Amino acid sequence: MATLALPGTETTSVQPVDRPTDRRGGRGTTSGKAGPVTYVLLTLTALVSVFPLYWTLVAGSHTNAEIAATPPPFLPDADLFTNFGLALEQAPIGKAILNSVLVAGSITIGTVLFCTLAGFAFAKLRFRGKGLLLSLVIGTMMVPTQLAVIPLFMMIADLQWVNQLQAVVLPTLVSAFGVFFMRQFLTSALPDELLEAGRVDGASTHRIFWSIVVPVARPAMAVLAMLTFLTAWNEFFWPIIALTQANPTVQVALAGLGSGYVPQRAVIMAGTILGTLPVLIVFAVLGKQIVGGIMQGAVKG
Repeated sequence: MATLALPGTETTSVQPVDRPTDRRGGRGTTSGKAGPVTYVLLTLTALVSVFPLYWTLVAGSHTNAEIAATPPPFLPDADLFTNFGLALEQAPIGKAILNSVLVAGSITIGTVLFCTLAGFAFAKLRFRGKGLLLSLVIGTMMVPTQLAVIPLFMMIADLQWVNQLQAVVLPTLVSAFGVFFMRQFLTSALPDELLEAGRVDGASTHRIFWSIVVPVARPAMAVLAMLTFLTAWNEFFWPIIALTQANPTVQVALAGLGSGYVPQRAVIMAGTILGTLPVLIVFAVLGKQIVGGIMQGAVKG
């Protein structure tokens, strides 16, 4: 125990301060390393997640007889490129991938833009009927998509959009989930003081949105873009109704593979790999940026 004497005062005792100990019993440090159980759980999760993709690769590189054998093969074979050729012969996979890129990209851009605008309006702007409109938007999430198929198809038929890509893009250009998601994020992440400062400086609502709201909402926009792109890429129900095999998206083209009395599962799996490769490439190239945007939204300060 140390003593501290100040001029004109009595001697004061100073108690030593204990330093926090780490999990291994040491002093002065705290341990933040993951234990072996964490690594085992993460490894198992990764294996379970990757196995369907690996099995698709294995099945796409064998014949139907080899896939149906007992036990089935567990390693890829040299027939993969042969099955790729058969898939490209049976369906316009290349054109379908290009169409899916255009459709998914257009839907993603439109959804992120319009949902951010609507979310900002519902979160920070004051106007009459805001609560009622928000309730109506959320209420549309409870309506099954199948109920709108017949009137929607009649509408695109009147517009002569059957078998046209805009018939798939426009009905899904805005989502109620996206509006609600952006509204919830901006309500908590966008301080009212920033908006007031912009108005004091004479900025219009349009300028405030692009200069203040968009930078703050960028992490949520990245998450919404990722979810929207995956949903649009994997969408099958409405494209199979609005499009044909002459102008398909990836999912519509895959539906035409392996047809016959005995489905050619190997060709179907090979076509599935071709349709999945663009998404895997996007995530391999932009994975760090997407994760960085998500993590940025989790950091306050």
